[in-house]
Amino acid sequence: MLGIFFVVLTNYFRILAPQLTGYVVNTVVQSIKSPHINDFDIKKSEKDYDYVVRQVISSFDEKTGNKILYAGITLFVIAIISGFFMFLMRQTIIVMSRHIEYDQKNEIFSHYQKLDTEFYKTHSTGDLMNRIADDVSKVRMYTGPALMYFINLAAVLGFSIFFMFKASPRLTLVALAPLPVLAVAIYMVNTIINKKSERIQALLSNLTTNAQESYSGIRVIKSFVQEKAMMNFFKNNSVEYRDNALSLAKTEAIYFPSMALLIGLSTLITIMVGSLDVINNTGDASVGRIAEFVMYIQMLTFPVSAIGWTASMTQRAATSQRRINEFLLTEPSIKNTKQPVTSLIKGNIGLTNVDFVYPHTGIHALKDFSLQVKAGEKIAIVGRTGSGKTTIAQLLLHAYEPQKGLITFDGIPINKFNLQALRLQISYVPQDVFLFSDTVKNNIEFGVTDATDEEVEQAAKLAAVHTEIEKFSNGYHTMIGERGVTLSGGQKQRISIARALIKSPQLLILDDCLSAVDARTEKEVIGNLGRFLDGKTAIIITHRIFSLFEFDKIIVLDEGKIMEQGTHEQLIQQNGYYAEMYYRQQEQDNKANGL
Repeated sequence: MLGIFFVVLTNYFRILAPQLTGYVVNTVVQSIKSPHINDFDIKKSEKDYDYVVRQVISSFDEKTGNKILYAGITLFVIAIISGFFMFLMRQTIIVMSRHIEYDQKNEIFSHYQKLDTEFYKTHSTGDLMNRIADDVSKVRMYTGPALMYFINLAAVLGFSIFFMFKASPRLTLVALAPLPVLAVAIYMVNTIINKKSERIQALLSNLTTNAQESYSGIRVIKSFVQEKAMMNFFKNNSVEYRDNALSLAKTEAIYFPSMALLIGLSTLITIMVGSLDVINNTGDASVGRIAEFVMYIQMLTFPVSAIGWTASMTQRAATSQRRINEFLLTEPSIKNTKQPVTSLIKGNIGLTNVDFVYPHTGIHALKDFSLQVKAGEKIAIVGRTGSGKTTIAQLLLHAYEPQKGLITFDGIPINKFNLQALRLQISYVPQDVFLFSDTVKNNIEFGVTDATDEEVEQAAKLAAVHTEIEKFSNGYHTMIGERGVTLSGGQKQRISIARALIKSPQLLILDDCLSAVDARTEKEVIGNLGRFLDGKTAIIITHRIFSLFEFDKIIVLDEGKIMEQGTHEQLIQQNGYYAEMYYRQQEQDNKANGL
């Protein structure tokens, strides 16, 4: 509202300039004694001027030279005042648009973090990035420049047409005659622009996704010598985006020459008709009035010519806002109930007749699965790839909702718990270790606040990675590359384990997180975990058998069902799949040790 007020004030002072200019021209014409202009004509024109202009003119000296001098000074002062309010206009509206951009980006980012795992499996990172960056930028261009130019156009048109009609309705109609043609042209071109903008935004998302995946997978691309193939793929996407962008640019280019033609035509007609009226001494026509109308038309030139640009920005913003809303209106399938439980969990876990099918893929990961874990128990889950091991971890984190069955913590259904409160009490180390582009220390203390250096080091020692970290160039303050690219696979896994242990959780879930660790280090980590997990509940998912770790129960999964379960000794005696798996591992270890 403040911005609109400044726009009005800016244009009010600007609109005084044509009237003063008309007065000066009539004064000059009178001074050279034109046969058709006399002092009465000047006074007659003054009645159509704004009240402020009339008051200023009445205070001028009677001498012609002084009148022109005072009028020039007044025009200079008016320009300064108008410029000052224009500065305030931009400071309010453009600054407002930056605040809107800030709020919108925060809102989108916040909503992204609420969306569930399934959403991220079906939407590309590049598209998500494009919507929070490019689409928000286009919306800002509407809430700032486009809105400002639209209000400016309305103010200029309002003031100009009012004083033009007040001065000469006939000349006003002549000057504004080309505008209906302009309005039709704008409508037609905007329809085309809207369709092209939607197509361009979709292509830009594809291009961003292509680039993001190439950067993330650069090591794979180089190792398979596929730089040329990826370049061609990117180039094809880029060419399609370029062609569509150029097509849009050509469409938008119609605006500006059309504006110039129509404005020029309007100026020409105004001068011609006004001049004929002066020559024929029609009504209250005067040379000053012609100059005044020409200035009005010139004042309308930029706002009117900006209609095309403003309309284009509006159409693009509408397209972008629809894309933003598409995600903002997406409700996560996993969310808190109205009165969620926030109590501490003891570690008693129950899975009863759980069936789970992954949406979109249709993979039946768990079939009538039941498991009871008592507080403080250590459970191992082993099985072939794709047997459903990781799915159990995802369900316990409430990343998914099972289609059938019940999951409970201490007898309370998992969907009754507050998501954040539940996950704060669980430490999870996934198969696909993710480290942030930050220091080693910050990565380890990621899940806690105000961790001391001693706590960070203790967690690293438990994960058997402290000695290696100390050998880094800057120790715990060494920067890790994107996704931990500067570290070995084993180091990444152990730092991820340290990040889980520093939380000192009631429930620890390790999902095959020692696959990249050598046997000696694995033995050290397992030994440390045995001491750390005293009194805590742990579920360790693995493809290897940890014979040195005493599990309360070992679950053998196959195709989403429990094949075998029991202690290590019991399963060996059963001489089933677990025993076969154990003996095969022993044979491989003996070969590796040269035995």
